[in-house]
Amino acid sequence: MITYQTEGVALPDIDRRQTTEWIKAVAASYGKRVGDIAYIFCSDEKILEVNRQYLQHDYYTDIITFDYCEGNRLNGDLFISLDTVRTNAEQFADGDYRRELHRVIIHGILHLCGINDKGPGEREIMEAAENRALALRGRDE
Repeated sequence: MITYQTEGVALPDIDRRQTTEWIKAVAASYGKRVGDIAYIFCSDEKILEVNRQYLQHDYYTDIITFDYCEGNRLNGDLFISLDTVRTNAEQFADGDYRRELHRVIIHGILHLCGINDKGPGEREIMEAAENRALALRGRDE
C-alpha cells in the first residue's frame, strides 16, 4: 500500500490513484512489487532535521529514502521536501514543478529498486532510469 502524508505542508496537487499505479508499473519493470511505501511531504526544515538525526548530514536535500525492502517487495519511508523540489524545478527543470515533483517521487522508488546515484557513473544511470519512468508515466495530469 502506498500512502501520502504531510508534515507541516499542504499535500501537493497530484492524482494519487494515477501516481500509485505509475509507481507500481515502474516497480514491476524492475521485477519488484510494492509493499508498504509512505511518502511524507515536508518542508526544508523537517528534511534537514531528518537528515541530521538519522544520517548525520547537515544539509538540505529533495528526498531521503529509508529502505525497508524484503526480497522483491518494496517497503520504505520517503521524505520529500516540497521547498527543495520547488527550488530545483526553478533551477533545473525550466520551472516545471509538477515534472520535478514526479521525478523526485520516482527517484525514491528507483533507490528502493537498487539504483544508486552517489558513485562514479551512477548519477547518469539514475537520470536515465528517471527519464524512462517519467516517459512511462506520460503527460502530467
